[in-house]
Amino acid sequence: MTAASDSEPAGDFAGDPAGGFAGDLADDEVAVGLGRAQLLADADRPGGYLLIIDRIRQSYVDLDDPTYIDFEYMQYFSLVVNAIAPSAPAPLATTHVGGGAMAFARYLHATRRGSSQLVLEPDAALTEWVRARLPLPRRSGIRVRPEFGREGVAALRDASADLLVLDAFVGGRVPADLTTAEFMADVRRVLRPGGVLLANVADGPPLTYVRRLLAGVGMSFAHRLAIADSSVLRGRRYGNIVLAASGEPLPEAALVRATAAFPFPTRLLGAHDVARFVARATPLTDEDARRSPAPPDASWRVDVD
Repeated sequence: MTAASDSEPAGDFAGDPAGGFAGDLADDEVAVGLGRAQLLADADRPGGYLLIIDRIRQSYVDLDDPTYIDFEYMQYFSLVVNAIAPSAPAPLATTHVGGGAMAFARYLHATRRGSSQLVLEPDAALTEWVRARLPLPRRSGIRVRPEFGREGVAALRDASADLLVLDAFVGGRVPADLTTAEFMADVRRVLRPGGVLLANVADGPPLTYVRRLLAGVGMSFAHRLAIADSSVLRGRRYGNIVLAASGEPLPEAALVRATAAFPFPTRLLGAHDVARFVARATPLTDEDARRSPAPPDASWRVDVD
């Protein structure tokens, strides 16, 4: 099942068990396509809510301030978007493969008014439940289609998006069909010249999965970079890794400055670094597609008892 969410499967960001989540149960469990969904109200932010499914962190939304981003990987998303299109509030035609509570779509609406946004989220029950409790802003321009990511992207017109955001997890793992070279070729078709792919994936030592994924991305995109917690990219532990790719050069210098000022230890692999990182890695293909590695169970679930 190629379901989708703003999933935070590892313990490095909002899921850090050392930091925890200061929240109370805001809703009873409800059955959705992905499992049992709940909302936790953030005691420290009156408008903040954490969506969890089967105790897995999915999305954090602040209804009072949608520009607030709780998950660190999503902060990396915002760094890239602001670097590639610094003339805010320039609108961006954006496709999201993965819905959850639509946290990043809400952020783009708040920061780049007029952006047309399409969210591919196959779990219609989840979408209905989330929208009833965490309503989207009026005239947000955010449309949600109950479609799987692979099929939904295949149905899109050529050169119809400035940005494609891949943030889809099922049970804490990226679905196999969303990381193959063939899928990346279809993403390239959908993006306009200079359009950017942003992907949130997860891997652990020895980072074989993300190397193979980046090798497949390189078959369709001439320019690639990766951003993550330094210990993750050095292969010391499991965690989220943000990938960016485009047919045109990415603003590496601006991103180096932005990540250097980041409050957490962050590493950026630019084009030359990625080439060395990938080395002789074999691209993932439809013939040998595989999900991302399973995360450490102890550090990726929320205790709501």
